[in-house]
Amino acid sequence: MSIMYFSPAFAAAMTACAFVLGAVMASFINCMQIRLTEKKPVFGRSCCPNCGHKLSWYELVPVLSYIFLKGKCKSCKQRISPRYLIVEVLFGLMYAGLLWGFGLSAELAEYVILFTILAAEAIWDYATFEVPDTLHILAIINWLAFLWAHGPLERLKSGLFAGVIYAGAILLVSLVADKVYKKESIGGADIKLIFVLGLYFGWKAMLLLIILSCVTGLLLALAFRAGMQKAFPFIPALVLSAYICAFAAEPIIRWYTSLFGLGEHIH
Repeated sequence: MSIMYFSPAFAAAMTACAFVLGAVMASFINCMQIRLTEKKPVFGRSCCPNCGHKLSWYELVPVLSYIFLKGKCKSCKQRISPRYLIVEVLFGLMYAGLLWGFGLSAELAEYVILFTILAAEAIWDYATFEVPDTLHILAIINWLAFLWAHGPLERLKSGLFAGVIYAGAILLVSLVADKVYKKESIGGADIKLIFVLGLYFGWKAMLLLIILSCVTGLLLALAFRAGMQKAFPFIPALVLSAYICAFAAEPIIRWYTSLFGLGEHIH
């Protein structure tokens, strides 16, 4: 059910709750990525990365703590990376957008879990150029768990077809490019994620997703001033494109195919 059917006050409250939940999840994932990457204990109180100051509860409130502390540690006054604020805000907006896009439905639950996993992959890829296979596996488990909500047999067939075809094609291109350029051209995690996304989006939406990811990847690379000789993580572009496709793939495909009178022939 769309939240537009609820009163404005209730819809606003739900949106605020979604934003807060997203920001909290972002804080958790950020923390886990840093601790696991740096091989630090997963459990234990958070602390300043500069001086080791143990953070109090009021220093751990997503978004607000960073703003009120002006992006600095209360103890050593050293600047804290804006990454924390940026990721928390983006997660909050992502959750709020999903709520408005899919309402109170099984699809909302599925996409909240999926994009939480995908956003975690984007964080890992941006920070380390490596993505744990565990995240891909969790996304596949989520897909299997929600098959019942989409027509299990049809989605199983279309998802596996899209995943294998697109991931296989990208893998083939990667192998050829590796031989030509004598270096890795496409990361293994990128190919695995393309397979996972194929499961969710099917062959038509995946074609749009791949095209969008090439455009968004180029724009992100330019935004971060990554030169042609410098590696740039591609998974954030895939995740952003997947988010766009979750909302807009069907209307875009219908519009495009209608230009050539193909809508009734493409299934």
